[in-house]
Amino acid sequence: MNSADKKKFRAEAHTLKPVIMIGQAGLTAAVLAELESALNTHELLKVRIRAEREDRKLISEKICTETGAELIQVIGQIAVIYRLNPDK
Repeated sequence: MNSADKKKFRAEAHTLKPVIMIGQAGLTAAVLAELESALNTHELLKVRIRAEREDRKLISEKICTETGAELIQVIGQIAVIYRLNPDK
């Protein structure tokens, strides 16, 4: 994904609210299943990750590898991810 696409997705994500919130339990199988469902529905998501800085980075990377999504941006506890849904 090139920088122009990422810029467009950052602008679109600005008005979105976090759909998924990851808390103390971390990235569980249930959270991953919910992420898959949300990515199939919305393509572009905001995820709130309630953890320390290093843990947030690891969790956001794991989300992308597990779901096949692309990390668009991370600001504080909010990560913006995108995965193309070919059925749309």
